[in-house]
Amino acid sequence: MSTSHQTKALSVKHKLPLTTRRLIRSNRAIAQEQWGDLSQAALSSLAQLTANHLLSVPAGDVLLLEGRWYVTHSGLLRIARRARCSGISVCPVPEFSDPRAGRWAFKATVYRARNCKGFVGFGDADPSNVSPLVRGAEMRVAETRAVNRALRKAYGIGICSVEEIGSFAAPGERSANVRKLPPQPANGNGGPKLRDQLCLLIRQHRLDASLVKLYAAEFCGTENLRQASREQIESFIKHLAESAAKDRDGLLCKLNSYSQKSQEGAA
Repeated sequence: MSTSHQTKALSVKHKLPLTTRRLIRSNRAIAQEQWGDLSQAALSSLAQLTANHLLSVPAGDVLLLEGRWYVTHSGLLRIARRARCSGISVCPVPEFSDPRAGRWAFKATVYRARNCKGFVGFGDADPSNVSPLVRGAEMRVAETRAVNRALRKAYGIGICSVEEIGSFAAPGERSANVRKLPPQPANGNGGPKLRDQLCLLIRQHRLDASLVKLYAAEFCGTENLRQASREQIESFIKHLAESAAKDRDGLLCKLNSYSQKSQEGAA
């Protein structure tokens, strides 16, 4: 059965609102534009996620990494806001934390309503299960993971969040727990594709993708990003992550300068 037929069947079966059917079509089109030809299984899964949770691809609610869909922190927060979440409380768990070693654990509780007992989720982070790109930010990573897990429990989100998987962890730096992740294809270093890494950074920090590409080309010293070597792109991704974490405003100013250059060139 084709994806369009699956969408129609889904619409008839559950009598989806017109806005939801439009979102399903929009997500499918943008996903194929961004990630290329997708399998029928991936498109069907995306349609189901859209119908159940109104997740939006252009808004950055979901990401496709190595053929699997992952919800993002911003996507989970939007779900909670639409459901009129009553509140979220977060607190550290001292007995499982060691600040000197960069090891943190947090407990998050999501309250769907004022009289709700709460849905609890725990998150941990240390230098062995976070990306080298976010070293030094283990406390914030652990807090985000805890909130994401609690939100997924509260609203019945069956897919993992991208922040929970430590998707940038290098092969030699993964802990035993991270070995539970989906198997990665051989792409030079055993990790996720560089395109996926760059895409995730752009969405996490809400950057303009076209301006980032212009910046990357200049950084790598090539006319366009496709001409850059893998080592050059890896270096740019690390540089971009550090700039976004340390001085996002400065990074935005840098990116905006490329917008001005392109406008001057067009004139």
